[in-house]
Amino acid sequence: MSSYVGALDQGTTSTRFILFSPDGKPVASHQIEFTQIYPHPGWVEHDPEELVSSCLECMSSVAKEMRTQGIKVADVKAIGITNQRETTVLWDIETGQPLYNAIVWSDARTGDTVKKLEAQPGADEIPKLCGLPLSTYFAGVKVRWILDNVKEARECYDRGKLAFSTIDSWLLYNLTGGLNGGAHITDTSNASRSMFMNIETLKYDEKLIKFFGVEKLILPKIVSSAEVYGRIGTGPFANIPLAGCLGDQSAALVGQKAFEPGQAKNTYGTGCFLLYNAGEKPIISNNGLLTTVGYHFKGQKPVYALEGSISVAGSCIKWLRDNIGLIESSEQIGELASQVDDSAGVVFVTALSGLFAPYWRTDARGTILGLTQFTTKAHICRAALEATCFQTRAILDAMAKDSGKPFTKLRVDGGMTNSDIAMQIQADILGIEVERPAMRETTALGAAIAAGFAVGVWKSIEDLKDINTEGMTEFASKTNEEERAAMMKQWNRGIERAVGWLE
Repeated sequence: MSSYVGALDQGTTSTRFILFSPDGKPVASHQIEFTQIYPHPGWVEHDPEELVSSCLECMSSVAKEMRTQGIKVADVKAIGITNQRETTVLWDIETGQPLYNAIVWSDARTGDTVKKLEAQPGADEIPKLCGLPLSTYFAGVKVRWILDNVKEARECYDRGKLAFSTIDSWLLYNLTGGLNGGAHITDTSNASRSMFMNIETLKYDEKLIKFFGVEKLILPKIVSSAEVYGRIGTGPFANIPLAGCLGDQSAALVGQKAFEPGQAKNTYGTGCFLLYNAGEKPIISNNGLLTTVGYHFKGQKPVYALEGSISVAGSCIKWLRDNIGLIESSEQIGELASQVDDSAGVVFVTALSGLFAPYWRTDARGTILGLTQFTTKAHICRAALEATCFQTRAILDAMAKDSGKPFTKLRVDGGMTNSDIAMQIQADILGIEVERPAMRETTALGAAIAAGFAVGVWKSIEDLKDINTEGMTEFASKTNEEERAAMMKQWNRGIERAVGWLE
C-alpha cells in the first residue's frame, strides 16, 4: 500500500491542494483564485468563509483526480496545512462566525495604530519579547485596529467571546469540525507572527497581551508544527488526520530542506520572503530583520530563523497587468525584460504598500525614477524585476551582518522563479549562485513533510535526501564586484526618494 500525503496551501491570492507521493513528487493538484477585496487605498481583505470554501473545493477536485488514477483515499496518511501568515480573523466563539473580513498581511491601514502603539510605555521592549517590530505587517496590530474600529467585534470582546485566528488556526478550526468540536489551535511558526508569543518561551506573554490591550481575547492553543491535531470533519477526506502546520515561509524552508544552520531560501510569491536557518537559539537582529520560528517538530527543539520580508514582489507584476495594463499576462514581463540588457537607468521602487525589511518605512510609496524618451515598457518591466532582486540583496547583506557569515548560494522557489531572466538578474545583483529546483511547489512540500513526519511516512531528515533533487538549475553571476556596487548605489538613491512620501 502506498503512503500519500496531502498539502493544503492557502496563499494570498490562491488556494491549492497537492497530493504528494512518498518520494515527494506531486501526483494530483488543484488550484483556484479567490476574491481580493480592496475597500480603500492600502486596504486588503479576504472573506474568511471563502477561504474555507476554496480549500474544500480544491480538496474535492483532487479527490476526483485521484479516482481517475486509481488512488484510494485510504492511501492518504495525513494532510498538512500551510498558509499566508499574519492575515487576521476575529470571530465569535459561540457562533463560529467571523465578525469582520480577514485583514491581509499586506494591508497598510494600521499606520496610525502603529504610531499610537509606538508612543506607549514599553514599546521599545516589544521586538526583544516577540522578535518583531511594531509594523502594519503583524497580526497584533491588526487585532488592535479591529477592536478600535469595528463595533460588533468590540462588543463580542467585551462579552469575553471574541476569538483570534491567523489563517492556519481558522482553517484548522473549521476543517476539524468548527462548532462541532473544532480545534482552536495554531503552530509555533504562525504564533511567532502574532506579536502575542514570547520568542524564547514559545508561550503567550503577559506583557505582550497587556501592551496590545487584549486580555479578554480568546487565543488559540500553541502546538508544534508536526503532530496529529485532529481529523478532517467533512468532504472526501473525512477522517484523514490533519497532522502538520507551518506558516508558508517556514514551510518553504522545510520544503527546501534547509535543515542546517546557515542555510537560506528565498520565496518569490505575492511578496518575497528570505529565511535563514539560525539554529536552536533565536538571533535578535541589529539590522532590520525579523526573528521568527522556522519550524518546531514535536519532541524536538524549535529551530529559529532570521527573516527578511519584501511586501511587494509578484503582486507588482499583477499590478502592472491588471491596474496599469502594461502587460497582458504575468509571463510577458520576463519576455519584455529579456529584450533589453539593462533598465536604461530606470529604478522602480515597488513600495506599493510601504517598504518592509530591512528598511521598515511605512511612509514609502511606489516610485519610478530615471524615465527618459529612450525608456520603453521593456525597461520598466526589467526595473520591476530588478526591484525584488535589489531588496533581496539588501536583506542578504543584513543577514550576513547579523550572522557573521557571508552567503555562497541562495535556494529559490515561488512563482517569479519560473522566469530565467529574473533569476539571472538575481544572481548578477547578488554575486553568488542561485539554485532553483525543478519542482517549485516547495511550500506545499514543506507542509507535506511536516504531516508525513507526524504519522511516520518519513522517519528522519535522512529519509528526505533524494526528494526534489532532480533537474536543479543553477544561475551563476555574470557581474563583477564594481558593477554590483554601482547597481546597489543607484538602487539606494531610489530608496532615498521613495521614503517620506506620506506625511
